[in-house]
Amino acid sequence: MLPNTRIRLIPLLLLGLSGAAFAQTMPALRVAPELLRQASPATPERPATPVQASPAAASATPLPAAPAPTPAPVSAPAAVAPAPAPAPAPAPAPAPAPAAVAKPPVVAAPAPAVERPALAPGETAVSALRIHGERGIELVAEGEAELQRDDTLLTADRVTYREPTDEVLAEGHVVLSRGGDTIRGPKATLVVGDRVGSFETPTYELSRARPPALAGDAPRTVAGSGQADLLRLEGENQYRLANATWTTCSPQDPDWYIKARELELDYDREVGTAHASSIVFMDTPIFWMPWAEFPLSGQRQSGLLPPTFGSSNKTGVDFTQPYYWNIAPNYDATLAPRIMTRRGVQFGGELRYLGEDSQGTTRLEWMPNDKVTGEERRLGSIQHQQRFAPNFYGTLDLNAVSDDGYFEDLSSNIGVASRVNLLREGRLIYAGGWWTASALAQRYQTLNPDPDVRNVEPYRRLPQLRLDAVRADLAGGMAGLLETEFVRFAHRERDRDEAARVVAYPQLSLPMQGAAWFVTPKAGVHYTSYDIDRVAATSGKPESITRSVPIVSLDSGLFFERETNYFGSDYLQTLEPRLFYLRVPSREQSDIPLFDTNRFDVGFAQIFAENRYSGSDRIGDANDLTAALTTRFIDAETGVERLRALIGQRYYFSDQKVYLYDEDELRRAGTGNEILAGLGGRITSTVTVDSYAQYNTETSRTERLNASVRYQPGFARTLNLSYRYAPNLRVDQDIVGLEDIDVSGQWPLARQWYGVGRVTHSLKDDRITEAVAGIEYDGGCWVFRTAVHRFAIDEDDVTNAIFIQLELNDLAGIGSNPLSLIKRSVPGYGKINDSSANRVFGNN
Repeated sequence: MLPNTRIRLIPLLLLGLSGAAFAQTMPALRVAPELLRQASPATPERPATPVQASPAAASATPLPAAPAPTPAPVSAPAAVAPAPAPAPAPAPAPAPAPAAVAKPPVVAAPAPAVERPALAPGETAVSALRIHGERGIELVAEGEAELQRDDTLLTADRVTYREPTDEVLAEGHVVLSRGGDTIRGPKATLVVGDRVGSFETPTYELSRARPPALAGDAPRTVAGSGQADLLRLEGENQYRLANATWTTCSPQDPDWYIKARELELDYDREVGTAHASSIVFMDTPIFWMPWAEFPLSGQRQSGLLPPTFGSSNKTGVDFTQPYYWNIAPNYDATLAPRIMTRRGVQFGGELRYLGEDSQGTTRLEWMPNDKVTGEERRLGSIQHQQRFAPNFYGTLDLNAVSDDGYFEDLSSNIGVASRVNLLREGRLIYAGGWWTASALAQRYQTLNPDPDVRNVEPYRRLPQLRLDAVRADLAGGMAGLLETEFVRFAHRERDRDEAARVVAYPQLSLPMQGAAWFVTPKAGVHYTSYDIDRVAATSGKPESITRSVPIVSLDSGLFFERETNYFGSDYLQTLEPRLFYLRVPSREQSDIPLFDTNRFDVGFAQIFAENRYSGSDRIGDANDLTAALTTRFIDAETGVERLRALIGQRYYFSDQKVYLYDEDELRRAGTGNEILAGLGGRITSTVTVDSYAQYNTETSRTERLNASVRYQPGFARTLNLSYRYAPNLRVDQDIVGLEDIDVSGQWPLARQWYGVGRVTHSLKDDRITEAVAGIEYDGGCWVFRTAVHRFAIDEDDVTNAIFIQLELNDLAGIGSNPLSLIKRSVPGYGKINDSSANRVFGNN
């Protein structure tokens, strides 16, 4: 019996030795212990053995058809202890076989319930409940089948992988996940490495990170989803779909989607292209497009933009169909033909460019014939900025319209319709470190849409030359400032004086400060010279005038702070007294025309200023002392300024003699008739107040009062109330006065419904000067807005406008956009579909 036994062992030993030698040339067979612990659920003669094979081994030997006592060689994944292999019949155990090391593109791994092994780059892992096939030729994985390579994971009921061609056929509940993309369908064919293939009747979700709109903002994810009869993968980031839909809504039941006969999604260009498409909203097609491009993640691309439409009593029904042309990464243009039922057809366009040393915008509008006026109407606007050298800059700002009533007739925005002076200027600036030189040529086009109201055109500056210098490091800790100017004032009206003016204002100051105090004495001489071209009405006045005015001031202040507690909260309270003395002797200036000078509104910034007038045509005399006191309560925990209170008064030591229009402006010696007071802060986390008052003790009258309060308990919840009173408000030389009350707000009306509105009522004229009323609905992936705007430039000229917009998130808005109007009208307004908005305090 012993010889027979020995004879039977020799073939087994030879087989083991030959298997060990063969393993040196073949990829390792990797058996997952978790699978080895399980009985084969289908074919006992072929265990579910994970397989690893090199893609180069196209001639690998077939897998054995009968069970072997043990797989040879056997190795376990790292960090997993091997388990004994099952043996269907008793047999002597062979000698252990060495593990083989080979290049690993294909790995059969545990079933999905088990943690997947880490893969090397380019390595392919296949796992399932059952795996069979021929190594290097074809593997068939059935039951919870998975194929993984790099960032690609494919799951299905059945996966057939043909290694020589890298092809995959997946059937039954197929799911392809790659990066932010997920595609589902009943059947798919893929070439894994080339990232090409197709899905039958799939649903898909494709997402990309959108760059932040502002620096410092976090990027957000933009996801598009839909379904199709056929989806083709055409390489990295390229998809082509037949009879498909696309939306940014929830994929289960989208409220809106693009439906297209053919849809191309190019995530390299971040552009989607739809052929024979329509926009479907609430299962109703609302807009048909033979061809359209749309952004996939905010990238610009050429194509038709959604149209805008609205209505006003000036234009009638107003429809614009813009076309965007992405000429180059740094050039683009928008063409905007516009149809107004009351006015006619207008053609508009805008060109934007950005170069290494320049940027700008050009805008043109042209109406061949206005059906109301019977005239041609035009608008042109050019803004350009140029850097000639590192410290040498230039700007150009040119604006013009064909007639006085252009904005009033063709705009439904009060900010545009009320424009009077259109700027036209060119400027050159050279910054030399501690000095700056500039040259300016400036004029205006002044509009007079109301024949009963004459708007005065400002003087032209042809040219204005300036040289300014600042040195803070002079001897003895002193600081120097020099302001010089030459300007030639011209005017198109012949009854206006013209002049050349030279200004030189050298100044010296000695700033001194400590941790809780500062003192700054300052002295200067303001020199002005005029060469005036008089008109006949003023020919008796001198044509050459010089004026030298010394100006001396002393500014000082203290800073105190202490920790305190009110109502159970800790605060840091400050106390900041300030004294400002100003001495400016009186000079006769009544013969000097007013070219660029007006009176400043009195406020806390102005009571510490050296001159109560703007420009250089009047230097106000002064011998007065301003005292002010400010206190702040700062939340010790959050740093929020909960309360700010300030009061100031100016005391006059001598009579004022210099005025602009009449002597009522003058203040008398020995009086302290102006008291300025302010109160504000974020009183609570939801209430903010701000107020300012100017009181005249001599007349016992309030000369100015502004007060406002805002209640904002959360995002898109804000109520504002403000009051303004200025009985002596001037426009040029006329006292027009002002007293109005303003109420505005945004508030949820019902689930997903929001109301917005504003009413400005003039108490002086007893009429509503502006009103806005609107409703918004947040549909999750879309927003509907409508607003009505009524404003009056004057009592007899009222404009009514209607805005209606449907905004499809991350796609476009259809209709006339009221957002700029609403944001201007409602302080604290929060855009309800803006994911970057501050959800506590809104979009300010």
